[in-house]
Order: sequence, then structure tokens, then C-alpha cells
Amino acid sequence: MLDRRSFLAAMGALSSGALSSSANAWSTDSSKRKRLAIITTEWRYYSHAWHMGTRFLVGYPREGRWHHPPFEVVSAYVDQQPENDLSKSRAKEFGFKIYPSIPEALRCGGDQLAVDAVLVIGEHGKYPRNEFQQTLYPRFEFFKEVVKVYREDGKTAPMFNDKHLSWKWAWAKEMVDTSHELKFGYSAGSSLPVTWRMPAIDMPYDANVEEVMCVAMGGIDSYDFHALEVIQCMAERRAGGETGVKWVEALRGDAVWRAMKSGSWQAGGWSTELFESCLSRSQTLAQPESFSHRYPTIEQMQEWVKDPIVYRFEYNDGLKGTMLLMNGLVGDFTFAARLKDREEPLSTLFYLPPNPNVTYSAALMEQAEETFVTGKSPYPVERTLLTGGLVEAGVQSLAKGKRISTPYMKVRYRVPRESTFARS
Repeated sequence: MLDRRSFLAAMGALSSGALSSSANAWSTDSSKRKRLAIITTEWRYYSHAWHMGTRFLVGYPREGRWHHPPFEVVSAYVDQQPENDLSKSRAKEFGFKIYPSIPEALRCGGDQLAVDAVLVIGEHGKYPRNEFQQTLYPRFEFFKEVVKVYREDGKTAPMFNDKHLSWKWAWAKEMVDTSHELKFGYSAGSSLPVTWRMPAIDMPYDANVEEVMCVAMGGIDSYDFHALEVIQCMAERRAGGETGVKWVEALRGDAVWRAMKSGSWQAGGWSTELFESCLSRSQTLAQPESFSHRYPTIEQMQEWVKDPIVYRFEYNDGLKGTMLLMNGLVGDFTFAARLKDREEPLSTLFYLPPNPNVTYSAALMEQAEETFVTGKSPYPVERTLLTGGLVEAGVQSLAKGKRISTPYMKVRYRVPRESTFARS
């Protein structure tokens, strides 16, 4: 990450294009702190702004040392301020101003873009839901406001977007396309691809992968995104790179148990070997009252998991994927894959350190910081675009009770050989 790459190399990686970038003013002198604006839905204890925005106020642990980003938070826009709001006290403590609009926050009350980076956190807060139970967080609206300032002022700044880009595919696609058009550094996503792994392994680069799986906890339009990012950050390393997704099929309740008993992907289920491999990596695998350290039976799973949810999907190159949300069976995120030239499954646990430090959010902000410093994302933003599209298709399939064809998800990209997950 930043400590492994010289700032001079970062200078060479800065974007250039139709609009000039304020990131071009980056200096190797760490005493010259750059200016950061935080745009968020709400800022309270345990919110994502608390997890992530605060890292740029007080620093965060990295490789056994306390790292202080070379940025000063100079402004913020907070869309909702509940009774337990922290933004006002943070602004008073650290000397930044909360503005009533996004343009004012980016211009710091002036008439020109006055920040060097923008952190957008559109998660948490009271927002409506649609018929597919998606929370209509205003991430796209925030993005449009930021980009309007970029266009009007004739210059840009690198941007990081927390979690999926938008609940709507067309909007998310527009966000990615606009970042390419204006040539500013743009990264996004969740902490799962960059957190620690146990064991600390990666998908071999250019591997021939046949089937992938994540067994996870949580609900739809939230933790399904995290679980799908677990799959995507591994699957994208396969031979040929990413090619997009052909279709998505969601199952719920009894349909999940019928599919599980089928015993294979071809029969409408998934690999029992990969499922066992995922459970064998879990640190939270449920047990009966006797705590007998046994592998659970399907009957026990049916008793413990009250609302199982599965997304089955096929990539355009034939790779098969399965995401299982199994609340009551596990409380973590595990991954397994079947490779063509490997007898045993490749598997690992995506480890999330506990509250209150939740250092996986620090690992994610390390990626955001690199985007801000270099003007270039450490990994393609298309990963988040595709994962968000999988969520949208999954919840629609769940609501409609049928497979969703996704010919629009022809997302092609290649990731760097060096992975970005935390190792130390």
C-alpha cells in the first residue's frame, strides 16, 4: 500500500485529462496536508461515517504503527442528523465546518472547488425502501452533486464511495462512466475484499475456476453485497479476467433446503464439497446445546436457520457462483472455490475484527487514502459496479420468484496481480 510505494511513483500514476485534477498538487512532504471533504447520510456511533470518516480525523492502525493520513478534514455535508449525531461535536473538536449543501462543502463556502479529495458515505439513516426492499440511499444523488461542481469549476478531485454505487444499475453504470469521462480517481466498495484472511491466501492469478461460493450472515440489500464482494474479489482473478454475469436466481425458505438436498449445481443446488469447506473455515459455526463439535445435519440447519436466502448465478464465461445467507448457522464470511487443476477446494475465512476498533474499516480507508494520494484506484471500480448489479438482480429475483436474465451486466475488467487484502 502507501508504505510500499513511493510518492514519486504515485505522482506518475495521477490521472490527466479534459479536466485538471486538484490531486496533481500532491506533495511528498507529509507536513503539507491535503484538504478532504466528507459527504455522508449521517454521522453517529457505529455508522459508517463513524467507522471511516473518523479515520481521517484521528488516524488508524497499520502494520503495528498508528498511521496519520496526510489529509485535513476541512468540510462536511451531513444529510440527516439524529439525536445521537456526532458530526457537530466532531466539527467542533477538529475545526471543520458542516455546510448545508454539497456544493458549499466542496467549495468550503467559496466559488471554486477547494478540496483535494472527497469521501462519500451513503449508508445508514432513514430513507424509503422500494418494492424489492432496497433502501434508497442517495449515493447517486450525492455523486451527481459532486460531479456538477467538478464540471462547473473545471477541475476534479479523487473520490471514494462507500459500499455499492447505487441501488439502481443504470445509475451505478452512469457513475462509473462519468468517472472515466472526467478522468478522476474513483474507488468504491466494502471492507470485505481488503480485510484479513485466515488463511492469508488469494485466488491464484489466471486460475481455471469452475465454481465459487460464500456462506455468510445478514440480510438482503446489505450483507448480500458484502458476501458477493467476497466472491467477486476472488473470482475476478480467474483466467481471462472478469466477463460479467449472465443470470441470477434467488431462493428463499423451503426452496433453499430442496436445492441443498439436490447435491449439485447441475441439479439446481450447489457443490456440497464447497459448502462443507466454507463451514469448516467458519469460527462461528452453530452447535446444539451439548456443544458436541459436530458438523451440522441438514435437519439441524433447518431448525436453526429461520430464513435462508441463496443467490445462484452464472458468469458469462460459465463460472458458477452461489451466495448463501445463513443466519443462525454462521456469523461470519467464508469462501470456497473449485479449481480445475486442484483436487481440494481453495477456501478461507474473511476475518472481521470486532468492535469497537473494527480495524477492517481502517483497511478500507487505506485503499481510499491511496486513491486520494495517487488519483488512481488500487482496484477497478467495475468490481463494485458488478457486485451492486448482482444485489439488484438478486433482490428482484427474490421478489418476483424467477430467474433474472442480466445481458446488461457485460462488465469486463482485469485486476492487478498484486492483491490488496490486509496481511499484517
